Amino acid sequence: MTLSPRESLDRLSRGAIELVSPEDLLKKLEKSRTSGIPLRIKAGFDPTAPDLHLGHAVLLMKLREFQDLGHQVLFLIGDFTGMIGDPTGRSEIRKPLTDAEIAANAATYREQVFRILDPARTEVVFNSQWMKALGVEGMIRLAARQTVAHFLDREDFRRRMDQSLPIHLHELLYPLIQGYDSVALRADVELGGTDQLFNLLVGRDLQRSYGQEPQVVLSLPLLVGLDGEKKMSKSLKNAVGILEEPFEMYGKIMSIPDEAMASYALLLTAIPEGEIRAAHPRDAKARIALEITTRFHGADQAREAQERFVRQFSRREMPEEIPPVSVPAPWPVRLSTVMVRAGAARSESQAKQLILQKAVDLDGAPVSDPFADVVPDGQILRVGKRFYCRLAKG
Repeated sequence: MTLSPRESLDRLSRGAIELVSPEDLLKKLEKSRTSGIPLRIKAGFDPTAPDLHLGHAVLLMKLREFQDLGHQVLFLIGDFTGMIGDPTGRSEIRKPLTDAEIAANAATYREQVFRILDPARTEVVFNSQWMKALGVEGMIRLAARQTVAHFLDREDFRRRMDQSLPIHLHELLYPLIQGYDSVALRADVELGGTDQLFNLLVGRDLQRSYGQEPQVVLSLPLLVGLDGEKKMSKSLKNAVGILEEPFEMYGKIMSIPDEAMASYALLLTAIPEGEIRAAHPRDAKARIALEITTRFHGADQAREAQERFVRQFSRREMPEEIPPVSVPAPWPVRLSTVMVRAGAARSESQAKQLILQKAVDLDGAPVSDPFADVVPDGQILRVGKRFYCRLAKG
């Protein structure tokens, strides 16, 4: 994509909360254009869970924008920092991960990120590569470049001190190590969520102290989850995984509160904000859901998911927000068992009786066999006139 440095800056700034600084980024873009040398764009991900969700995709899609403009992405897996546990935004110590957990989670990241990133312009790196080589002496010399007072001025640490909660010494090392990653990689730009701003700025300071040109810091807002209140998180059960099936992904996005639509459109699509605000909420949400599902599953599967969703809603009035019910393996599983798990029946015998009474359907198709099995795949289960849930693999 051929854009001028100024046009590139305008595009890359879309959705950003902090950009430190626009002038520095413009200079780097101009220098890259003149020299023909791509900028090195860094983003770090601690392998705290095996699955990435749309909250992670916000950063990944911004990284892809840099790639589309010809720059190189450094996808950093924090296998070393994962052993410390990121204290950012936490009121208590985060449990460090074991080597086995880190290795298992990191392996899944490699597959998932290339749903968005261009492999040809992506370098996957692990910070244990340089942190283990740094050694005790190197760590002491690194620590001498920052002050305890500066680190304790962080909001989450200040909050803990005010509440007389402990701050462990190893937690102070986390922003120091994240900052040193930028030195080791000679990053030109680092991306992160707004909760990471302190750590990103530490990287900028450390690069300056090592005689490097300081990186530009670009922070993006945290995506709210399906509840429309808290940030998207698997642990809060308000997340949409980037590997979820098309119909389940589409349906979950259609369930977000209207107030969250503008944020989803801004951070996960290229749809102009004015068009979202001018459209009917259901139409706007459908457009957002279709574009996001298309990005991860292609146009054909996304359109099929949308048509299936519309067919269900055209048959009868259903609630706009349909809660998911997690159905654990092994599959297939008896539908009557699922009904009990979902709270649609008190017992298996009552569930079978409801099926015989033709009070149950899946995706609008009546179920008549009381011994029917089902493989959860985002289907809408209706029992009676008012009970609805979406079946999800758990």
